[in-house]
Amino acid sequence: MTSHLPPLLRRALAEFVGTALLVSIVVGSGIAAQQLSPTDTGLQLLQNSTATVLGLTVLIVIFGPVSGAHFNPVVSLVDWILGRRSGSGLTLAEMGTYVLAQTVGAIGGSLLANAMFEVGTAISTKDRLTPGHLLAEIVATAGLLLLISSLAATKRSTLAAPAVGAYIGAAYWFTSSTSFANPAVTVGRVFSDTFAGIAPSSAPGFIAAQLIGAAVGLGLLALLFPVSSRSADDVVVPSIH
Repeated sequence: MTSHLPPLLRRALAEFVGTALLVSIVVGSGIAAQQLSPTDTGLQLLQNSTATVLGLTVLIVIFGPVSGAHFNPVVSLVDWILGRRSGSGLTLAEMGTYVLAQTVGAIGGSLLANAMFEVGTAISTKDRLTPGHLLAEIVATAGLLLLISSLAATKRSTLAAPAVGAYIGAAYWFTSSTSFANPAVTVGRVFSDTFAGIAPSSAPGFIAAQLIGAAVGLGLLALLFPVSSRSADDVVVPSIH
C-alpha cells in the first residue's frame, strides 16, 4: 500500500510518534517504578532503565526505515552537519521539521504517560542542575553521537537498534544524570512531576550540555574516522526517502 502523505510529512510523523512513545516509555516506566518500589531508588532506576532500553530498541526497528529514527534534535543536527560534506543528509528545512516534530512529540509523550497512570500533568520540581549532572550530559551525548555516527561512517547502521539501546542502558548507570542526552526528551520530561521529571530551571543547562556533547562527539568522529566520517550522514538508521 502506497502512503498518500508527502515524504517529509510522513517522516515527520514517524519522528513525532517515535519520540512521543520514547518519552511515554521513559516517564511511564518511571511512574510505575516509583509506585512499585517507593522506598528503593536503585530498584526504581533498574526498572526505568530496563524499560527504556527495550522500548528504544523496538522503536528504532519500527521507525528507522521511515525517518532514520532520530528521536533527538542533536542527532538530526549532526545528520545535517555531516550531510553538508557530501550534499546529502537532512536539509536545513528538514532538520527544522524533525526538531519540531520531536519536541512536540516529547511533550505529548509525557502527557500520555501521566494520563495512563492518572497522576495528572504538573511541571516537574525535580532539580537536576549540578556541575556533575552537566558534565554527565556532555559525556552521555558525546558517546551517543560518536556511537551512531561511527556506525553510519563504517556502514554498520544495521546494528543501531541494539547498540543504541545498550549504550543508553549503560549510560543510565554510569552517568550521574541518568543520560538524558536528548533536548526533546529533556523538554518533554519537564511536564511530569515524577521520578523521571526535570525542573524547568534545570532544562536549559541540560540542553546546553547536550549541544556541547554533540560537538565533542563530532570532534572525536573526525579524529577517529577521518575518511569514512565524510559519509556518516545517514543516522541513526538509513531511511527510505
